[in-house]
Amino acid sequence: MDVQHGSSTETLNESPIANHQSPPVEVLAGVLEDARGRILLARRTEGRDLAGLWEFPGGKREPGETPEIALVRELREELGIDAEIGLPLIRVPHRYPHKRLQLDVRRITAWRGTPKGHEGQALAWVPRHKLASYAMPSADRPVVAALLQPDRYLVTPAPMPGDGTQWLATLQRALDGGVRRVQLRAALDTDAAQWRALVIAAVDRCRAVGADVVVNGDVELARELHIGVHLRALQLRELSKRPLANTLPVAASCHDAADLRLAEDLGCDFAVLGPVHPTPSHPQATGIGWDRFAALREEVSLPIYAIGGMDAGDIPTARAQGAQGIASIRSLWPAQAMPLRAR
Repeated sequence: MDVQHGSSTETLNESPIANHQSPPVEVLAGVLEDARGRILLARRTEGRDLAGLWEFPGGKREPGETPEIALVRELREELGIDAEIGLPLIRVPHRYPHKRLQLDVRRITAWRGTPKGHEGQALAWVPRHKLASYAMPSADRPVVAALLQPDRYLVTPAPMPGDGTQWLATLQRALDGGVRRVQLRAALDTDAAQWRALVIAAVDRCRAVGADVVVNGDVELARELHIGVHLRALQLRELSKRPLANTLPVAASCHDAADLRLAEDLGCDFAVLGPVHPTPSHPQATGIGWDRFAALREEVSLPIYAIGGMDAGDIPTARAQGAQGIASIRSLWPAQAMPLRAR
């Protein structure tokens, strides 16, 4: 998705200074899903910025229009359909070299008419699992992630000595409750052999329900067990290349724009950014707040989870700031679990 979209043409000719000071261009896009679960993409036509790339159909909001009216109009002009606008999926703030963009993506619950490329654009109904293989403008990458990847990322507490059985049981309760992305985390002084055995058991539980699983910091253990790794911010700054094969997920903890750029340049699959709010586990850390989160979100295109005082009720707010969802220890670890252990 780019600032040229649908019938609205935006040229990228402002200076970088103007870009940083100007308000974002507001663009609406719709997710149309057919009876077979395929998603509709439109290909940008020749003569436009980012020609040949695929995007979610929609266009720019004109003055005086509500987002819903703008999207209905754009889909009628672009596809020849009358659409019913559903719930928001994600709103992505993104900075192109000479233009800021606010991409507001809505689910389309129903439509009348048959979608056709009324502006000469090619259309494709794409199975969900193939969306990521289509070349898209950078602002659309978080949209694909929002459609395909979990909106909650559980960071486990470090297990207390001798409490591995309880720790595994609580992890199972979290998985039974719907958690589908997990970071396994230990205290620095945890016995290596005991931790390895716990990780193996935890990975089995995650795989049994189809949950993504990564281990915190330990690249060698990740390679050995063929799982992903979550890089600490310090590790991220020390690496010169992606530590795992592209078939295994790599995530990173980020605290500022430099960290996010490093994570993207390294080829990380997603990042965690925060703390958004102060937390009991890190009371000394001042929260960056949602405005700062959204400003940092503009700088990269990789999926980002918001962390710091988050719970499932914050997911709509997080999505409205461009986040994939929320990452948390306390709110995603079932309440009857053991106390957190300091790292």
